[in-house]
Amino acid sequence: MTYEESLDPELAAMLAKFPPLPDFRDIPAGRAAIKELMQKYPRVPNTAGVRISDRMVPGPAGGPQVRLRIYQPTTGSTPLPGMYYMHGGGYIIGTPDQEDDTVCQIVREVGCVAVSVDYRLAPENKFPAPVEDCYAGLKWMASHASEIGVDPARIAIGGRSAGGGLAAGLALMVRDRAEVKVIYQMLIYPMIDDRTRARPGATITDARVWNHAHNDLAWAAYLDTQPGGAGTSPYAAAARASNLAGLPPAYIVVGDAEVFLDENIEYARRLGQAGVRAELHVFPGAFHGWEVNVPAARASIRAVTERTAILKRALHG
Repeated sequence: MTYEESLDPELAAMLAKFPPLPDFRDIPAGRAAIKELMQKYPRVPNTAGVRISDRMVPGPAGGPQVRLRIYQPTTGSTPLPGMYYMHGGGYIIGTPDQEDDTVCQIVREVGCVAVSVDYRLAPENKFPAPVEDCYAGLKWMASHASEIGVDPARIAIGGRSAGGGLAAGLALMVRDRAEVKVIYQMLIYPMIDDRTRARPGATITDARVWNHAHNDLAWAAYLDTQPGGAGTSPYAAAARASNLAGLPPAYIVVGDAEVFLDENIEYARRLGQAGVRAELHVFPGAFHGWEVNVPAARASIRAVTERTAILKRALHG
């Protein structure tokens, strides 16, 4: 079976129209190519009912300030639950602005205030700079909760892809440092294991999706040690953590036609074994980022509807 034959037919029909991604061997050139693609195929976010503002806040010790993007409902009373969000991009590309549509949808339909963090990118800023930026932004959100209309006892964390990986590492960091309270983690096909290699016969090489070659290059850019070696911190790759007890409940969603399938299934299993309530949904025939790139597909609508309901339940009871 070819890769395209393994896909949901509705998703495969749209993927056939996608341009290839850059190979990211030259990361600055890859960023420029992604920017060009976004300009060629612009997406206008639906920001209705949401007020967006940016704020510079103190970063980690010895680091620069961190930009936070704050999303607040334009109507309704406060305080509301808070969602602390991290954008995707393999740790090497992206900004909070590119996920305005996703975060605004969460704010409107979950009923919360969201904060998205503009963490530093690799390879210019290797681990631990990005996750420390995320931690500094989360601390600011918790300590300034009343200022932005957030209930500090109801803060969830989450993100897509590398953002999900950062959320998983951040959950470990929050548990270990015990300075901030987080009640839920939403991990959308998280990038959590630098040891991931393609299974024999299961290599994803399609250049139109995040593939194994992209993944290997991104981990090499992000880590301050050799990917797959003995020295990787669990704050960088949460699957490396030997102890998952005491983490907040988690929702993990992944497609079965993507690089992170095995590591996501295994992480959900280990969370459950550690006594952490973990909900896992594997979408048949879905490739990486399917619900963002093909939003009108039935599998995409189901994925967004489901995670909205789960996050609403987690934050509102």
